Amino acid sequence: MKKTFLNKLLAGFSAFLFFTYTIIYACAGGDDWNWWASNSNFTPETFVDNSYSPLFLSSDVFYTRGYYGFDTAHNSRFNDEIISDWSTYVAKKISTETLTFFITVDSSDVQLAGINSFLKSNKPNAFSKKWASQLDYKDKKIKKFVEFLSIAKSIEKASIGSDYWSYEPEANQNKVDTKTIALLEKRFNSETDAFLKNRYWFQTIKAKFYSANSPSVLNFFTTTANSVPKNTLYYRALAYVAGINYKQKNYALSNYQYSVVFDKCPSLRVVSAYCFHPQETADWNQSLAMAQSNEEKAALWAVQGYYRNEIEAIEKIYELKPESEHLDYLLTRLINVQEGNGNRDYQSTVQQNRKATKDSINPKAFSVVDRIAKSGKTSKPYLWNIAAGYMQTLNENFKQANVYFDLAEKQMPKTELAKNQLRLLRFVNNLSSMDELNSKNEAIIVDDLNWLYFELPKNDESENVFRFYNASSWSKKYISTIYKSQKNKVMGELFDRNYDFYLDNADLEAMKSFLHKSNKTEIEQIASKIYDLKLDDLYEHQAVMATFNDQISEAIEFMKQTDSVKYHQFPGNPFNGNIKDCNDCDYVAKQKRKYTELEFLTTIKLMQDNIAKGEDVYNNAMLVGNAFYSITHFGNGRSFHETEIIGYGCCPDSYSDRYKGLITNCTKAKSYYQKALLAATNDEQKAKCHYMLAKCERNEYYLNKYKGEDYWWGYDRDKINFKAWNGFKALKKDFSKTKYYQDVIRECGYFDIYINGPRPE
Repeated sequence: MKKTFLNKLLAGFSAFLFFTYTIIYACAGGDDWNWWASNSNFTPETFVDNSYSPLFLSSDVFYTRGYYGFDTAHNSRFNDEIISDWSTYVAKKISTETLTFFITVDSSDVQLAGINSFLKSNKPNAFSKKWASQLDYKDKKIKKFVEFLSIAKSIEKASIGSDYWSYEPEANQNKVDTKTIALLEKRFNSETDAFLKNRYWFQTIKAKFYSANSPSVLNFFTTTANSVPKNTLYYRALAYVAGINYKQKNYALSNYQYSVVFDKCPSLRVVSAYCFHPQETADWNQSLAMAQSNEEKAALWAVQGYYRNEIEAIEKIYELKPESEHLDYLLTRLINVQEGNGNRDYQSTVQQNRKATKDSINPKAFSVVDRIAKSGKTSKPYLWNIAAGYMQTLNENFKQANVYFDLAEKQMPKTELAKNQLRLLRFVNNLSSMDELNSKNEAIIVDDLNWLYFELPKNDESENVFRFYNASSWSKKYISTIYKSQKNKVMGELFDRNYDFYLDNADLEAMKSFLHKSNKTEIEQIASKIYDLKLDDLYEHQAVMATFNDQISEAIEFMKQTDSVKYHQFPGNPFNGNIKDCNDCDYVAKQKRKYTELEFLTTIKLMQDNIAKGEDVYNNAMLVGNAFYSITHFGNGRSFHETEIIGYGCCPDSYSDRYKGLITNCTKAKSYYQKALLAATNDEQKAKCHYMLAKCERNEYYLNKYKGEDYWWGYDRDKINFKAWNGFKALKKDFSKTKYYQDVIRECGYFDIYINGPRPE
């Protein structure tokens, strides 16, 4: 057996059934499987005992709903059980709140010591007085509780860890002294009360484990174990013993003992599984030879299956003990693995997707699940039937899947989770069997779609373990693929967004017509509800695209159709053309007028009309050029093109290729700056035109120069990462006498370097 497990870890147990760290030097850990519960349709919690839940398939160390996949119960795992046991022992003469304080709160040790001192000396102190109203100091069992707990608390200094999710021992951790161990042994040997005797026994085990002579645990356990009941304390003690055996490299014995703990103590299932670690095949075979019954062999295979091969473990356990509950959690892992194998890139047709899924299923896994389900010998035949039905779905045997689902429905418990699981898998089976969507097929799935898309998400996600998100996203792609194959592009887009759809104006118009439609069918109503765009978004997109194409009249008409977008204001003045591109500066600058998007377009149209009439061409052309520059990525009006369809981003690479070229193209701005240059009547005007043209050249230069390189850092490979653009050359050659020339030197570092050379570092 390969050494595939972690080389060290810590198994956690609560001290005196509260806080403890058991140091194990070679424990197992995690899966090599990159899997998330959101990619599954099969919810393990449906029929499997909660003690197995950390061992469900996961890419983390453990499967958890939080805490980053770690077992965080080291300091609290048994608190409820301890409190309940002591409450029963003292006949509920101590309140639950008081028991909880003394048992679980670290600082209670000082107060316990004070109370214990009073009970021995009969000399009252502050602590004995504080608790006098809640503790009957004359009650024999309460006295025993205080005495026991005072000793047990002293061991916490060695066993408790401050980091509740750490698997490592504390630095400079204290050791339990020999005097305390001797006292505990004495109490164990002399105590006649069975309840207390059992606890003194466990405390002795724990104290020895955390002493300088931890191997002494082995002899004490061997000589006393038969005298104590096989309860939680016994199996916790056995886990300590397994830890020492592991430390001494008695791997076969250690792993056998961990498997017994796994089998008999559900609360320690995650810990014992984590610390189970055969080093070689020989160790594993020796552990199997130590098993004294089929039940113990099944337990060994149950833990082994967590790390290696669920299929092999299931087969072995089924042969040994078909009613073993360990089969249940291994089955969920097997099913989740098969789901993951088939959860790959979506194909272009539903037929291709079904085939890809079927081809990904392990034939042995399919055969084993089917065979065991048919046998009916397991403790939960409904779990195996529902799993077998799902495997039939994945293998394109849709009719046979329903046979299994019908059997499961008759047998399974009527819990909400079970009903939801069966309904979901029936839906997946029904939809998977469909190659086309018509009124008949649509009627089969509409109720389930409403349930899946709108009812289930209402549940509190933090409380809901049911896995329905994968079916939700998968079904949308599946339905979309069918509609697209039927040339229904609108319904295909409604169920699964494809941004290329919005590049075709005819498709946009078809979508607008659909959204305006009043008499939608049931499935069309569902489609419109899950569609995350509104009519406003479509009209806005058309207005933006028309603007970039310099179709301003059309853009105005589209913008007028929006309910709210037309009133959106630009954060800066989009008609300003500054030397330095600084959006934040423009946003905080004083603005005489705030332009809405509709006003922006109507103003451009007015200026274009003036240009066409030959009126004040320089100023109008310059302002229109500024407007087109502003709405590119480089300008202060980029909010204009940041839409639900085009997207949002701090840099061009944040956008898809279909729109990156659009928002970085300064061609329209250049064309109006050139018109302004032709109409300029003085050098100041001409200087400004040349500089604005240089800005457009600059943007084009950088986009081309660093295309394909590391966009963020590639520029710093060049000490001077600019060139003398035509605009810079013209400014230097013909307009050095202008005021604007001096303004550019002052504000544009590139131009300053071009004229005066790099500044000394």
